[in-house]
Amino acid sequence: MPEVVRQALTKARIPETAVGVYVREVDASQPLLAINADAAMNPASVMKLVTTYAGLELLGPAYTWRTEVYASGTLEQGKLTGDLIIKGYGDPNLNLENFWVLMRQIRQTGLKAITGDLVLDYSHYSLSQEDPGAFDGQPYKTYNVLPEALLVNYRTSAVHLFPDPQHDRVRVIADPETPLLDLQNNLRLTKKKCGYWRNAVRADVRPHEAGNGHVSVLLNGAYSVDCGQNTYYLSLHESTAYIYDLFRDLWSQLGGTFEGGVRRGSVPESLLPLKVYHSPPLAEVIRGINKYSNNVAARQLFLSLGETQANGEKFVSLDLAYAAIQQWLFAKRLNFPEMIIENGSGLSRRARISARHLGDLLQVAYHSPVMPELMASLAIVAVDGTARNRLKRSGVAARAHIKTGSLRDVSAVAGYVLGKNNRRYVVVFMANHANAANAKPAIDRLLEWLYQSAK
Repeated sequence: MPEVVRQALTKARIPETAVGVYVREVDASQPLLAINADAAMNPASVMKLVTTYAGLELLGPAYTWRTEVYASGTLEQGKLTGDLIIKGYGDPNLNLENFWVLMRQIRQTGLKAITGDLVLDYSHYSLSQEDPGAFDGQPYKTYNVLPEALLVNYRTSAVHLFPDPQHDRVRVIADPETPLLDLQNNLRLTKKKCGYWRNAVRADVRPHEAGNGHVSVLLNGAYSVDCGQNTYYLSLHESTAYIYDLFRDLWSQLGGTFEGGVRRGSVPESLLPLKVYHSPPLAEVIRGINKYSNNVAARQLFLSLGETQANGEKFVSLDLAYAAIQQWLFAKRLNFPEMIIENGSGLSRRARISARHLGDLLQVAYHSPVMPELMASLAIVAVDGTARNRLKRSGVAARAHIKTGSLRDVSAVAGYVLGKNNRRYVVVFMANHANAANAKPAIDRLLEWLYQSAK
């Protein structure tokens, strides 16, 4: 262990036995550092490297997710006498803007008036029912949103906070605006230093007893003028109600008419699509997954890997995704017996991989045809993503592409460092310990050491 890293670990009260480190030049046959490298450890969000690299090779950088729209009934002179059906295939990037594009494309078919219902088809995923709060008891946090074949805007409500010192208040705006949300603003405006503002703002979520999809959110606490504008994200609504409300609003904005209800259903086999919308390509989508650690998109991508194992089946499942990963590793002559990937995002207490095997995978990836796409998806130290505020005044700034990961008792980094000698190195660091939250200085010292001192 480099002395500067050892000292940082000692200061953080993290024993070396709780750390796995692996460093290797991309063209070398032996590692430069291998410390507890064979221990199976929880990698947190660093596990996304496995999912995204597999996605690039199995599905291809140009892969797109489709969302199909069907007119079930008679369509004449812009009027659909019947139902409009939307079937999802797991698009992880169907955000507000892209859903608006989908609505616009439907209008471009000439459809204007819908007399029937909106029917939502989620059948492409075969998943057991889960509790979104099972991971940490926070069911309304957006990182806990569960995968769905038709997932619009991650079912997220953005609550924008605007300090208004002129009126001694905090203005609060919900986006999208919806009658399903009753937002009560009890925030106090202060002039203290901002600090970590999320710790000072509390959101008390209360679903209505009628079970009609309506939710009340009480914002309590204090918010400083010094914080400027910020956004608090919550996932509050059941998918069907969320999409229905958003569809009605956007359809009306686009000049369409619709007075029907909403229900879940499936597309009749004989029906042909009225419109097929395609997502941005996978190479673009994984930038959000790796640079900003998007858990939901990673889980959607992981499930999509199952399409390579579907063999004519009409749905994908976690079992098919697991099989795809294992077959892919086998084809690359990689054997990771300790690896537990669970859901592909790293948001897991069960996930495991060794530092050596993750390093081996990154070395193989560096010599893969999809290396440029994978590298471009990683956060650049001191520049963007989750690493934008790290090591800004260090020589390693802008010379390391990394994926960060953190959970309670877990802190990790993996990626590539371009040394001062202009040689590139694979680097993996994982800490599994009660004090892992204090591991950041040790990780940063390792990156700096690798930049300055590696031979």
